[in-house]
Amino acid sequence: MKRLMLFCLAAVTSLTAADPTGAEILNKIIDLMNPENAKAVMEQTIVTTSGDKRTFQYETYMGNRGESSLMRYLEPSRVKGNAMLMTGFSDNIWMYNRRTDRVRKLASSAKNQKFEGSDFTYEDMGSGDSWKEDYTPVLKGIEKIDREKCYTLELQLKSDDNSYKKMICFARLEDFFPIQIDYYDENDVLSKSLYLEDIQTVEGIPTPMKMTMSNHLDKTETVMEYTSITYDVEFDKYFFTERNLKK
Repeated sequence: MKRLMLFCLAAVTSLTAADPTGAEILNKIIDLMNPENAKAVMEQTIVTTSGDKRTFQYETYMGNRGESSLMRYLEPSRVKGNAMLMTGFSDNIWMYNRRTDRVRKLASSAKNQKFEGSDFTYEDMGSGDSWKEDYTPVLKGIEKIDREKCYTLELQLKSDDNSYKKMICFARLEDFFPIQIDYYDENDVLSKSLYLEDIQTVEGIPTPMKMTMSNHLDKTETVMEYTSITYDVEFDKYFFTERNLKK
């Protein structure tokens, strides 16, 4: 599958003393991408190497600024009622299967595996604040991405306990919202790119209504789109718990 790479653009602009630090930019990115709470309905489309498409619809809940999330499948019928819970920024993962009526906790290594066969890993779905702990942010410069001036922020891995050796975030100068994230594997090869598109302001919060993860190695991609979303929601202390998976 061919996809136009959005980063074929202008050279990096030199930095000045007035520019924010890498740590400051990372803090702003995390704050923007992890609001206090959210409730949404999403559609996920997986495009395989042969061009075949698999589509899922699910309702998703996020709490504690991305520390916890819960997803329940709505379509197709074969997975309807199945659910997944992640806590600790994807360090803990539980899966509920409606047909067997069983909940199982995945091994800690599962966070690096593909989510429902998509191009997103469980770690991609729930990284949140953990970027601060796992990576050192370094501001590399300013460049244009898809006609937007962006800070180029490189996240350098502190230890080997992670899927990516580094990530590069391209965050808009105007509001620090990332419009592209490049992921590099342990061999320092660009393996995936996440494109955050159709950014709308919902209840005062910038929201990418469409997110496309392109796998440059497997030549596949996964598109996730919001069909509805609200941030005006609260959850009780038992919502993000194992017992709530069967609801």
